[in-house]
Amino acid sequence: MAQRCALSIRIVEGKNLPAKDITGSSDPYCIVKVDDEAIIRTATVWKTLSPFWGEEYEVHLHPTFHSISIYVMDEDALSRDDVIGKVCITRDMLAEHPKGYSGWMSLSEVDPDEEVQGEIHLRVEVVGGPGRRLRCAVLEARDLARKDRNGASDPFVRLRYNGKTQESTVVKRSCYPRWNETFEFELAEPAGEKLCVEVWDWDLVGKNDFLGKVVFGVQGLAEAGQDEGWFRLRPDASKAREDGRRCSLGSLQLQLRLRDETVLPSHCYRPLVQLLCQEVQSGLQDGRVHLVTLLDEATTAECRQEVSISLVKLFLGQGLVKELLDLLFELELAKPCEPNTLFRSNSLASKSMESFLKVTGLPYLHTVLGPTINRVFEEKKHVELDPGKVETKDVGCSGLHRVQTEGEVIEQGRQHLQSYLQELLDAIVRSAPMCPPVIRAAFRLLFQRVGERFPQHQHIKFVAVTSFLCLRFFSPAIMTPKLFHLRDAHADARTGRTLLLLAKAIQMVGNMEPAAGRAKEQWLAPLLPTLQEGITRMKDFITRLVEMEEEEEEEGEGRPLPPPSAVLKEGLLFVHKTRGKGPLLSAASRKLHFCLTGESLSFSKSPGAEHCGAIALHDILAAEKVEEKSFGSSHVMQVVYMDAGGQQETAYLQCKCVNELNQWLSALRKVCGNNPRVLRAYHPGVFRGDKWSCCHQRDRMGPGCDRTRHGVTLQDWSDPMEPAVEAQRLFHHLQGLRDTLR
Repeated sequence: MAQRCALSIRIVEGKNLPAKDITGSSDPYCIVKVDDEAIIRTATVWKTLSPFWGEEYEVHLHPTFHSISIYVMDEDALSRDDVIGKVCITRDMLAEHPKGYSGWMSLSEVDPDEEVQGEIHLRVEVVGGPGRRLRCAVLEARDLARKDRNGASDPFVRLRYNGKTQESTVVKRSCYPRWNETFEFELAEPAGEKLCVEVWDWDLVGKNDFLGKVVFGVQGLAEAGQDEGWFRLRPDASKAREDGRRCSLGSLQLQLRLRDETVLPSHCYRPLVQLLCQEVQSGLQDGRVHLVTLLDEATTAECRQEVSISLVKLFLGQGLVKELLDLLFELELAKPCEPNTLFRSNSLASKSMESFLKVTGLPYLHTVLGPTINRVFEEKKHVELDPGKVETKDVGCSGLHRVQTEGEVIEQGRQHLQSYLQELLDAIVRSAPMCPPVIRAAFRLLFQRVGERFPQHQHIKFVAVTSFLCLRFFSPAIMTPKLFHLRDAHADARTGRTLLLLAKAIQMVGNMEPAAGRAKEQWLAPLLPTLQEGITRMKDFITRLVEMEEEEEEEGEGRPLPPPSAVLKEGLLFVHKTRGKGPLLSAASRKLHFCLTGESLSFSKSPGAEHCGAIALHDILAAEKVEEKSFGSSHVMQVVYMDAGGQQETAYLQCKCVNELNQWLSALRKVCGNNPRVLRAYHPGVFRGDKWSCCHQRDRMGPGCDRTRHGVTLQDWSDPMEPAVEAQRLFHHLQGLRDTLR
């Protein structure tokens, strides 16, 4: 039995944000922190106070996490980024919405006294006889907030009880201080006072910074005798808040859902999986009620996306996904439907096919769309066919300037758009052999089913395929390439308009009725000949796609686990040199190309070059972040491993941004999480001189001062299938439908 905690996050958009730039606008992006650890950074949306992000993430967390904070920042090229505001959601708040929270949340001001993090290790006890005393041993702390420019703090502890105050020594430049000091107070009678343990950052100039506090009820402590452990530091809630402070910072539209899942061993779900598989294999039978039929009829619109993803992943793992889709097609076609609106609603069949394409077809999508999307971003052409949105500009040589006419701008835009569309259509019609066999098989079944259902409308079977391939797969990816991992950043206004027109053109080709689109927007008429040609080519492509025979190995029947040699993650990383041995630490180059597979983490001087060396996965003990002060960067990770001689070594690798850092950590943790020698504690600093920079220990091989975070990973499309997890989610959903099913 395994305990899982999965957090789904969708950052939709913002509105009414304050202007931070002299232009009267802002360049907003979001940072998502879980318990004050940054795990996600959205792309920046330039020059707007109402940004749209639409970015989705699923994060696997340790079940004991406390809160999630989303900071809205304003990016500045020449100075430190400005903080606009934040939204903080506690674990308890998420637990109150088991089906998820969706709505607008007001941004609040970032108060330094609320920006606390970390834990402190204390032992508090009541000792003595008649003259009892309150004793508090302050042992150590970990992961304190960084308040100084050097990326650390100078923490000390202040204890308050019964009107008296005592303070510990100051530990310089550490967020992992060790005090090992004991303090005593005379116990008040009756013992109704509270013991307040505060942590502060000492500053030579200016006032000290508050780092958090823990409060103990001494009455309960006197009865229990002793309390020892790690205690989470809390903010100072005693300060009065100004009314209306939340109103002027704007708001965020968010969708959040927390799943606390208890996943049983796979054999516990075998009866449910076998029943579903038998139904899918036997197909639709008259007079028989299917579980899949009940799911189709009883699942509400807000749950349909989640159920479809679980069904698709479960049947991919069973090698029966095309049979599942065929049954869903049959169920959908058995309902009263019009040929022109077929599969246009968000039915279970439509959502399952859409999820199936995203899960199995992302590499194919990148191959087909990638070159054209990159060209649009690089060229930044002004493409416009709508006379109401045309931008005119001066043209001509010096002394002969003139303003382009509206007709010239539109004709120029038509030529650019036609060039992009032709390139894209060329890529699509050439892509039939590259299309994964399992996708071809699903489209073949759809093509046949629709042809049998509407024999008098043979063109509808082509429209059925393009309604998924073009309208639900290609067009959304063209319109928002960031959301399909085609680009790292959102498009600017000009590029976004070009992508929108290109996506609209592909939609019209997919609808296979360009005249209908022209009737709605007359200005699309100049593109009509190209669209008509594209429809003819698209029909030929679909014919080839559905007539191609499946490969003998049936390798596309499911998406199996990647073979050991498959590349899971690769890229250039900067290597920080530290004292130590091992193949990586002795490499001559400072920047190496790393490649993570199911066997090892290898590295070479450049992509495709011969490997300089490798670390076997079973030798990796931990993959964790490194304190910013260690190398002056917040994007450094450490890989702790055993070298060939059995000695523990650490490689420090710098990434270009927080997203790349967390993607590498996530990939490494997924493949190494079950290693028998995995570490439970680590040092977030470096061993420099004669001590660790984090906790100042002098033993290089001494125990770590912070706990490792093996359970924190990001879900990725290439993750291996987890049939037990999907079965548990379907079982949970069916339980929730019991009243409806009755």
